[in-house]
Amino acid sequence: MNGSLAYVVTTLGCLVGVAGVVIAVIALRRARSAPRPAATPGDPFRDRDADALRGDPRGLKPGDIVEIRQVPYTVRGSVHLVEGGWSWAEHLLDDAGGVKRWLSVESEPDLEMVLWTSEPSATVTPGAPTLEIAGRRYNWDESGQAKYTATEGTGLDPRGTMRYHDYQAPGGARLSFEAYGEAGWEVNLGEQLHRAEVMIYPQGGPEQVG
Repeated sequence: MNGSLAYVVTTLGCLVGVAGVVIAVIALRRARSAPRPAATPGDPFRDRDADALRGDPRGLKPGDIVEIRQVPYTVRGSVHLVEGGWSWAEHLLDDAGGVKRWLSVESEPDLEMVLWTSEPSATVTPGAPTLEIAGRRYNWDESGQAKYTATEGTGLDPRGTMRYHDYQAPGGARLSFEAYGEAGWEVNLGEQLHRAEVMIYPQGGPEQVG
């Protein structure tokens, strides 16, 4: 091979190498600048073993068993409420001794569960900025009116409206006033529950909403 031919071959080789580098750089820049699909949040009740094992409280229905702080309750009836774009559920529970309580479940934006105990002898009424009951002072939090559908077992009409006033105390204790339809105010005291305190045992079968 003479010197001129060797020079040409060497030059071509260099050009091919430079072209390869340029193509690789362009491809890398395009890959970096390409829009990435937005990450979608996972469902904690499907993606996390602990939550999946404990069951999904958002799907509670009459007949299911709920264990709260190691006490088993049966769901006797459910009320589903809607106010604008906000929705939540309240489930009537009773234990082996016939003690009745309510469990409210809200999941917008985060899961919140509150166990309620009725206070039929309470004489307080809603409306004031602060209220005191059972030695604890509660501050007004929110009030409104929601539409509801109820299953059998709740003692309520299948459909109607519900008015409410909610109060909170330092530490997370709750006080709620609810009035279904034309009935008077019902007073309930509530305790917020941690996810680890609740275990769901679904019993199967579709929920029947009146």
